[in-house]
Amino acid sequence: MTPPPTGLLTPTATPAKTKAKSGSCGCSSKTDAAPSLDEKMKARIEKHPCYSEEAHHHYARMHVAVAPACNIQCNYCNRKYDCANESRPGVVSELLTPEEAAHKVLVIAGKIPQMTVLGIAGPGDPLANPEKTFRTFELIADKAPDIKLCLSTNGLMLPDYVDRIKQLNVDHVTITINMVDPKVGEKIYPWVHYRRKRYRGIEGVKILHERQMEGLQALREADILCKVNSVMIPGINDEHLAEVDEVIRANGAFLHNIMPLISAPEHGTHFGLTGQRGPTPKELKTLQDKCSGNMKMMRHCRQCRADAVGLLGEDRSQEFTKEKFMEMTPEYNLETRQEVHAGIEKSKAEIKAVKEQAKAAKKIANSIKILVAVATKGGGMVNQHFGHAKEFQVFEVDANEAKFVGHRKIDHYCQGGYGEEATLDHIIKAIADCKAVLVSKIGHCPQEELQKAGIQAVEAYDVIEKVASEFYAQYLQNLQGE
Repeated sequence: MTPPPTGLLTPTATPAKTKAKSGSCGCSSKTDAAPSLDEKMKARIEKHPCYSEEAHHHYARMHVAVAPACNIQCNYCNRKYDCANESRPGVVSELLTPEEAAHKVLVIAGKIPQMTVLGIAGPGDPLANPEKTFRTFELIADKAPDIKLCLSTNGLMLPDYVDRIKQLNVDHVTITINMVDPKVGEKIYPWVHYRRKRYRGIEGVKILHERQMEGLQALREADILCKVNSVMIPGINDEHLAEVDEVIRANGAFLHNIMPLISAPEHGTHFGLTGQRGPTPKELKTLQDKCSGNMKMMRHCRQCRADAVGLLGEDRSQEFTKEKFMEMTPEYNLETRQEVHAGIEKSKAEIKAVKEQAKAAKKIANSIKILVAVATKGGGMVNQHFGHAKEFQVFEVDANEAKFVGHRKIDHYCQGGYGEEATLDHIIKAIADCKAVLVSKIGHCPQEELQKAGIQAVEAYDVIEKVASEFYAQYLQNLQGE
C-alpha cells in the first residue's frame, strides 16, 4: 500500500450505522444468537486459544517482546520493560532481539508442544517497530511452520503493512479500538505520533480513528481474521462500546473482546493515579451480553503480558527468562508436536461426547440461570485444588447448558499460613454471585466459610459441563424442596 503524504489524513468514512434489530444500542441481549461458523472458519481458529473459547482449554500461546516503541499514549497504559511481578498488557521482564525471540520460540515449542500460537503484542506496538516484528516472523515461519503467527496493534500504522502481513501468512490480527467517536477518544488518548509529528487532543484521535477503520477494512479485503479489543472504562466509553461493536461488525471484525480497565494506582497509569475505576464483573458481563448477539464475543481473555507463555489461565514466562532459554538447545520436532496435537484432539472429542450427553436432556424453556465458579488447570476439566487456583472460570448454567461467561482472578489461598484469612475473604468476594465452586479438592475450613457465604463447594474430577449440570439439577431439587 502507498502511504499517504506526510501530515495528511487518509480519507476514510465511518460507515453509516446499521439499524438495530433489537434495543436502541443495536445489540441483542440474547447471548446465544451469535452467528455460527462454517467448517473452513472453524479450521482457521481451532488451535488458536484467543480466537476459540474451546481451544483455550487445551492449547497454549506465547508472546515475544521485540517491539518496545509505541506511537500513541493511552491513559490506561504504562509500559514496563523489567517487571516480573505484574500480569497485564505492556509489561515484560526482558526485551528480545528477533534472533533471541526465534530461539525462545523453538525452545518453548519443544518444551510445551501444545503451544500453537506466537504473538507479538509489545510491550509497545508491533507496527511501530516493523523491522523487528517482521524479522521475527520471518525467522519463526522458516523454522516452525506449524505455529500460527499473530500480532496485536493499535491500528495507527496497520493500513501501511497489511500487504506485508498477508505475505508472511499472519492470519490473525488484533486491533485495540476503544471508540468510534473522537470526542470519546479524546478522554483516552492524550497524543498520537504519526508521520514524524505528534498530534495532541482530538486532532490526534481523529487520525487514529480513521486509520483504524481503514486498517480494519483492509484486513477484511485481505481475508485476515481480525479480533477487536476494547477496554471498558466506566463513565468514559462504557455506554459507547455498543456503538463500537456495531461499527466493527459492519467493517468485518470476526471477534470482539470487551475487557475491563486495569487501573490500580501502583501501576502508574494516568487512570490509576487519577482514581478512574474499572468495571465490576457484573457490569462487564452485562455489556458483553448486550453485544454478544451481533457477533462472536470473547470472554476468556486474560489481558496477558507482552511476554506471556502457556495456557491463557497460566503464565510460565519466568520459567523461560533470557538467561535460562539461551542456555537451552531447541527441541522443536514437528512430528512430536503433531502427535501431541492428535492426542489433544482425541481428548476434545471425548469431552465433546460427554457435553453432548449432558445436553441430551429435554429442553426446558425459560429455566432459571445461575453462575458457578470452576477451578481448572485446563483441558475442560474440573481438575484443580481450591487452594492452588489463581483464577476461577465462571459458567452460566441453566437446565439446558453450562456456558463459559468469564473468569475471576484471585490470589492463591494456600500461602504457607500467611495472610490466609484476608485472602479467603477476597476469594469469596470475587465469586460472591456464584452458587457453587467446583474443585478437585478443598479443605474443611474454606469449605465452611464458603457455605456461610451461600456458596457450595463441590468436589469432583470430571468434565466441567457435566459437573455443572449435575450440580444444577441438585440445586433445583433443593429449591423445590424448600
